[in-house]
Amino acid sequence: MAEYVKVALDAMGGDNAPSEIIKGAIDALNEKDNLYIYAVGQEEVVKKELEKYTYDSSRLEVVNATEVIETSEPPVMAIRKKKDSSIVKAMNMVKDKTCDSLVSAGSSGAILVGGQVIVGRIKGVERPPLAPLIPTAKGAAILIDCGANMDARPSFLVQFAKMGSVYMKYVVGIDNPKVAIVNVGAEEEKGNALVKETFPLLKNCPDINFIGSIEARDIPMGYADVIVCDAFVGNAILKTMEGVGKVMLDTIKGSLMSSLKTKIGALLIKSSLKESMKMFDVSEYGGAPLLGLNGLVVKTHGSSKAVEIKNTLIQCITFKEQNINDKIKQIITNTEDV
Repeated sequence: MAEYVKVALDAMGGDNAPSEIIKGAIDALNEKDNLYIYAVGQEEVVKKELEKYTYDSSRLEVVNATEVIETSEPPVMAIRKKKDSSIVKAMNMVKDKTCDSLVSAGSSGAILVGGQVIVGRIKGVERPPLAPLIPTAKGAAILIDCGANMDARPSFLVQFAKMGSVYMKYVVGIDNPKVAIVNVGAEEEKGNALVKETFPLLKNCPDINFIGSIEARDIPMGYADVIVCDAFVGNAILKTMEGVGKVMLDTIKGSLMSSLKTKIGALLIKSSLKESMKMFDVSEYGGAPLLGLNGLVVKTHGSSKAVEIKNTLIQCITFKEQNINDKIKQIITNTEDV
């Protein structure tokens, strides 16, 4: 029998918990037979939700957690005080190696704090970055960092580039991924103090395929596979892309439904349009891993629906099968080539 990939799923986190979280879990279980899920949350609530579905009950276990960390709570205080919360219990299951991974749509702050305080960093990793996959014209790219380190040092960004390269090579399947640093121009001498100091370090780093600077407008074109920046810049890029994407989709839908003629046209192109729009749907890429920890912690959108939860759980399988943490350890310590 194949070894199970064991995931602690925060059943209480997110705007659509527990209904969409549990639905995503069931969809993932039914698609992958090497997945084992610990659904962590208020036992009665979770079990009531599970009654709606048919699934292999030998691969899903409910772990009772009486408390829930709300998004409005100060994360450090919440992690310290709510020991019986779904996030803290799930974090501890990763820490003690009961689980390989944690998936949560809950409080971003609590997940970032818990990841570092409870799960802990890989030796040599200065700061774990939050690294979502984003859609581009040439497929997925990783935006690293987008939320964990608002004030970064050049050495942090070099490690981000290394970890992002490992992820793109072994999880996404891009050989020799192209790395670029976000800048306000293509010239090496441009940028703020952080970018100017980091640029030559990336340029002289033998572990990555550094191609130079990338302007924000060129990110969606797919010119680079690993987009390196501090979390303040990365979060602004991510939220802008999500906002523009939503406006474009709403505008297209509105135009197609504006008259009888456009409705007929929409019907004719429906299947092609749906397939084209799918590549720009962030839920297709799963969640954002917090890389560089002693176990995988993945944050999904607070508004995640079942499809994003399902894809994130499947993402955890690939992470484990490809031994991503071991490869990150190797590239951070430079003990051997990855």
